[in-house]
Amino acid sequence: MLSCSGISKYYGSLHVLKSVNVNIERATITSIVGSSGAGKSTLLHILGTLDKPDSGTISLQGQRVDSLSGKAIAKFRNKHIGFIFQFHHLLPEFTALENVCIPGWIGKRRSKEVENKAKEWLATLGLAERLHNKPGELSGGEQQRVAVARALINEPDIIMADEPTGNLDSGNAKDLHDLFIRLRDQYGQTFLIVTHNEQLADMSNRILHMKDGCILE
Repeated sequence: MLSCSGISKYYGSLHVLKSVNVNIERATITSIVGSSGAGKSTLLHILGTLDKPDSGTISLQGQRVDSLSGKAIAKFRNKHIGFIFQFHHLLPEFTALENVCIPGWIGKRRSKEVENKAKEWLATLGLAERLHNKPGELSGGEQQRVAVARALINEPDIIMADEPTGNLDSGNAKDLHDLFIRLRDQYGQTFLIVTHNEQLADMSNRILHMKDGCILE
């Protein structure tokens, strides 16, 4: 479903990724683990089209994406990829409902359709009573669930998560683990996760170990 071949990346003279090859199957959870500086987040950002490789190819659903740029890559990313980060990056002046709607509005979908879908996802994630609360009125776990709903709003092919439990206590982290499993099993959602959390990695279908810019599966 997602594949890359020969991905390399330099920052100046620093060789961060060294001819990385990865294949991700649909409806699976894949975790990337490794020490700080191994290249995990750089790889995730490149596979998520937030950064470009210096060499190599990336395909999602059979479409080459490494050669896209400008408006084309932004449109592709909005439609096909959802993102969850360690820090939720919710806009503080908007409600939970509005934060979830933003990717749909950017994608120029009908406003009412987007709002209804956002309400459905927030209800599914246990936030039906928090639609009109702003991020500052939500707990850390609730904010992360809003971020998950935002990642799901455009029904992406894959969700990419960078240390999604890094800012959560153990209880909320476990709840997020269970949520990912439910989304995989009930909705066929695909996840690619960078994490230091051993419990999150252990519940994955597959673990990719990174060291010095290389995959050691």
